[in-house]
Amino acid sequence: MSEPHVRVAGSEVVLIADPKKLWPLMALRGALTLLFGIIALLWPGITVLALALLFGAFALVDGVTFLISAFRQRRDGESWRGWLPSLVGGLLAIAAAVITVLAPGITALALAVLAGLLLIFVGVVEVVLAIRLRTVIRGEVFLALAGVLAVLAGLAILFWPDRGILALTLLLGGYSVVGGLLLIVAALRVRAVAKTRDRR
Repeated sequence: MSEPHVRVAGSEVVLIADPKKLWPLMALRGALTLLFGIIALLWPGITVLALALLFGAFALVDGVTFLISAFRQRRDGESWRGWLPSLVGGLLAIAAAVITVLAPGITALALAVLAGLLLIFVGVVEVVLAIRLRTVIRGEVFLALAGVLAVLAGLAILFWPDRGILALTLLLGGYSVVGGLLLIVAALRVRAVAKTRDRR
């Protein structure tokens, strides 16, 4: 198991990725993504309004976790290249949540485009994070897979946005279940690193 990558900032040594701070947020995102997917799949007859509100709540929590991660990275001395993707991802997710709440009459097509764009950006952020974590953990591939899956789901939604609310629900639900599980596995890998460091 390799050590966390470090850099020198002034007279301080700053961890680029602190596993102890990283894994709880990653696990929370995974659990909420999994929960969203289960609800979506168990509610195949969901209306556009209900799906929009459910998606809005999911996007809001997802955005908040991204912003917390960005704030912690910035506070710990991370360069802007490290925390900017999380910041932008968090702001976009919150913007998506606000749109779905303020526009309760949103159409299935508009919701599909919004969901597709958000999934693509979130997926890119997760892949970037996985690349940065490759020096910290073994198993970052799970986070990368979650990111790739999000991008593929987002592209599928954008390429076929008019397939109907049932198809959108099933696609979002399926992605969320698999993606949530991958995020949880990645979080457990990071948690194992944190425990190993604490024992030293």
